[in-house]
Amino acid sequence: MFISRKSLSRSVHDEHQEQPELVETRGGNLCTSVTVWRKSLIVTCKGFTVIDSNGNLVYRVDTYVGGRPMELFLMDGSGKPILTMRRSTNLRLVGTWLIYGGEVGEFCTSEKPVFYVKKSINILNANSNVLAYVYRRSSDKRYAYVIEGSYSHRSCKVLDETKRVVAEIRPKDALKRGISFGLEVFVLIVQAGFDPGYAMGLVLLLDQMFS
Repeated sequence: MFISRKSLSRSVHDEHQEQPELVETRGGNLCTSVTVWRKSLIVTCKGFTVIDSNGNLVYRVDTYVGGRPMELFLMDGSGKPILTMRRSTNLRLVGTWLIYGGEVGEFCTSEKPVFYVKKSINILNANSNVLAYVYRRSSDKRYAYVIEGSYSHRSCKVLDETKRVVAEIRPKDALKRGISFGLEVFVLIVQAGFDPGYAMGLVLLLDQMFS
């Protein structure tokens, strides 16, 4: 797969830097659509490569550690970390990942997570369609977002408290020369108002939880 590098995306937190382009859907809504390739650009790494509708590299993940990593970094196209995702070691937060803005050191205790993402345990949840809950604080009883669907089928939705879909994972269903893209390449659609970087961070955590 050829990936153009002519216009690299920068940090999702820097308003002066380029972000994935907003496009208008048939219904008139603005959204960002990117193609996610479940493969690192570095041969010796596992990870993800994300390109926009113009073929520009916007996000990347390169993981050197095998097995179940304790920490992940979402980078922009130039390799600058924009999100740090860390598996919680707190026994009260079993099955929870913490999302921080930017690059956070291993022993940093001053930074506050932006989100807490907790995997849903089906035996405790009447709705088996729920994959994970997203909280703004660890003490919150009410979630900010809920993720529903099936990651194994690359069919998931991120919904806010009003049940409005803010992001969606869909299979890349187009066929080229009779060869399907399969599960390794899929589409991430993010509605205007929700940060595409955070949406991609949630994709990474779903991959850790359900792959």
